[in-house]
Amino acid sequence: MLFVSKAGLEATLSHLQSAFPHEGVGLWLGKAGRVERVLPLPNVHPSPLVGYDAEPRALVEALRQAEDSGLDLLAIYHSHPMGGVLPSDTDRAKAYWRVPYVIVGLPEREVRAYRLPEGTEVAVHVE
Repeated sequence: MLFVSKAGLEATLSHLQSAFPHEGVGLWLGKAGRVERVLPLPNVHPSPLVGYDAEPRALVEALRQAEDSGLDLLAIYHSHPMGGVLPSDTDRAKAYWRVPYVIVGLPEREVRAYRLPEGTEVAVHVE
């Protein structure tokens, strides 16, 4: 279960809207399932209209900062600019981290989270 504040969700949506029409990617950091920091990352995927890859150095630096701040990686978020919140085959295949993957369907502003590659849904509560 993930808990995100309205401000945290708005920061996530704002970042992903600014990346449109490309997919956006970032991290939710916090403790005990509560998101305390939203960290946008650069998308360096060769086809950013249909995929995302977090820039490796930015990702490593973000994880270092999180550790130094005593925060955990709670989730990785990304957008589906053309809509839909179900994980794609690519989303499942690229699920390296054992944290929830948050998918935001931009047109509908719908947010869902999944444990991947299994596809088990994780509840997201906005506080």
